[in-house]
Amino acid sequence: MAEPERVAQARRLLAELGVTVADLQAAESVGVEMPTVAEYLPQVIAAAGSAGRTYGNYWMRMAALWGDRRLDAISATDIEALQREAVARAVARRNGRGGRHAGEHVIAAARAFFLRAIADGLIVASASPAHQIGKPRRLPNTRRALTPRELVEINDAARTSGNDAILDALLLRLHTETACRRGGALALRRMDLDPDHGLVRIREKGETLRWQPISLDLAAHLVDHAHHRGAVAPADQLLRYRDGRPLTSRRYDHLWERIGDRLPWVAAQGISTHWLRHTTLTWVERNFGYGIARAYAGHTDKTGPATTTYIKADLQAVATALAALTGQPHPLATSLEDLGIRT
Repeated sequence: MAEPERVAQARRLLAELGVTVADLQAAESVGVEMPTVAEYLPQVIAAAGSAGRTYGNYWMRMAALWGDRRLDAISATDIEALQREAVARAVARRNGRGGRHAGEHVIAAARAFFLRAIADGLIVASASPAHQIGKPRRLPNTRRALTPRELVEINDAARTSGNDAILDALLLRLHTETACRRGGALALRRMDLDPDHGLVRIREKGETLRWQPISLDLAAHLVDHAHHRGAVAPADQLLRYRDGRPLTSRRYDHLWERIGDRLPWVAAQGISTHWLRHTTLTWVERNFGYGIARAYAGHTDKTGPATTTYIKADLQAVATALAALTGQPHPLATSLEDLGIRT
């Protein structure tokens, strides 16, 4: 470690020369011309992959505000001001948290933007303004497992309203059986369905991929849905409107708004598709244990204690849990005794 006296001398010399420590750090990226935010954004988007869908709007806002400014001219104060603006402009939703998520996404988007600049050698890690601001603390999750009676009421409301009750009922059943997220359902293609083995291939956030058991009855309904609505080619999106157009997230928004109109408690609690995931995984965890619930959710590939071999679960264990949940046999299911579960 340098002696304090020599450090002080170096600082005095830098002050006399009009040079700051930040200037020296920036000089490490010699031979690289510093781009503006607008000039650099296309590279960030091209390298972002699925993250671009999450952060794209925030990056475009950054370009609108600071497009003509160099990357090294953006300050932590600039990003914090953008965060405050996002919170204030956040659209009030049924399950909103006062714009906290919008503010969190601004910080995450800015960090992803400047991490790319660090990787490209344009700035050093300590010069990233986005990493000088802490993310807002997340509030406790208000979601809970729905009761059997609540599930019945929700399904009844979906089946007796709207302009496509068959589609809505299929969506609710798909999410209840698989515990997949909205993005996972919308990403399903015709090739992702294996009706003979009762499986669907689910691709979700973080580019995760898993084969998820479904009942043979649901598999048959999905095949029929694809056939009658134009999902013929292997890469065709599986879920579709009656006119053959690929399904979008708007269908979910309209579905829950309609259910909330019929069931005021749904609107009051901000219940959404993700509550179905929470409900199914809670049931699996209570009846089959943490390891199988984690596999059911598609979490087994994440880091942490659940990656140890002692609490990993295989596809057959997930299929067994599904068979118990639906009350229907599954070709991949094993007996409860084989899983060490006493009935």
